[in-house]
Amino acid sequence: MTTLTPPVARPAQRATTALNFPGVLRSEWIKLRSLRSTIWSYVILVVLALGMALLMSLSFISGGGPAAEMGPAGLSSEAQAGLLVQASTFGAFFGQLVVAVLGVLVITGEYSTGMIRSTLAAVPTRLPALAAKAMVLFAVTFVMATISAVGAFFVASAVFADSDITASLLDADVILPILGSALYLGLVALFALGVGTMLRSSAGGIATVVGVLLVLPLVLQMIPAEWVADVLPYVLSTAGVGMFSDTSAAADAPSFWENLLIVLAWVGASIAGATVLLKRRDA
Repeated sequence: MTTLTPPVARPAQRATTALNFPGVLRSEWIKLRSLRSTIWSYVILVVLALGMALLMSLSFISGGGPAAEMGPAGLSSEAQAGLLVQASTFGAFFGQLVVAVLGVLVITGEYSTGMIRSTLAAVPTRLPALAAKAMVLFAVTFVMATISAVGAFFVASAVFADSDITASLLDADVILPILGSALYLGLVALFALGVGTMLRSSAGGIATVVGVLLVLPLVLQMIPAEWVADVLPYVLSTAGVGMFSDTSAAADAPSFWENLLIVLAWVGASIAGATVLLKRRDA
C-alpha cells in the first residue's frame, strides 16, 4: 500500500513593482500637480506676466517712451509689434526665478520627505524617473509660460489699443519671441531640476540657481576687465533673454539659435551631473 503525498504548494511568484516608462510619466504628472508649490508657482508666473505687461505698456504710453513721443503714425508695423513683444515678455525676467525655485523643489521635496526612496524602489534603474520628471516639468512649464505670455499680449494689446498701436499675435515677429520666452522658462526649470538633484537641498539648490541667474551676471558686469564682454554672452540668463529680446541693434549679438545652444549647454551640464550623481549615490 502506497501513501499519497499531497502536492507541495509553491509560493506565489513575486509580483514585480517596477513601472514601465508611461507609468513613470503618469506618476510624475500626479506628483507634480498634487504639490501646492506647483500650483502657487504657476499662479505667480501668470500674475507676474499679466501684471508686468500692464505696467510696461502703461509706461510706454504715458512715460515718454517711443509710443508717447512718436505716436502710432510715426511707428512702423515692426516697431508696433516690437512694443507689444517687449510688454508681453517682460514678465519672463521675473518668471525665470519662479520656475527655477519650482524646478529645485520638485526634486528636493522628495528627498526631504523620503518619497525619493519609494520612487527609486519603483524605478530601480533610476534614470527613467529623472527623465520622466524632467519631461513632465518642462512640458507643463512651457505650456504655462506660453499661456502667460499670450495672456500678457492681450493685456498689452488692450492698453495700446487706445493709442492705435496694434499687431497680430500670429505675426512671426510676435509669436516667435513669445514662444522663445516660454522655451527659455522651460529650460530654466530643467536646469534647476538638475541642480536640485545634485545638491539634494532646497536652500542650497535655490541659492545656486538664483546665483547663476542673477548674481553671476551682476558680478561680471562689475569687473573692470575687457574679457568680461566676451564672457557675458555665455551666461545662462544673458543668453536666455537673447532668445526673446530684440538684439538687432547690436551687430555682434548672438542669434536666437546661438543663444539657444548656450542655454542648452547649461541645461545639459546640469542634467548630466544629476544623472551621474543619481546613479552613484544612495537615496
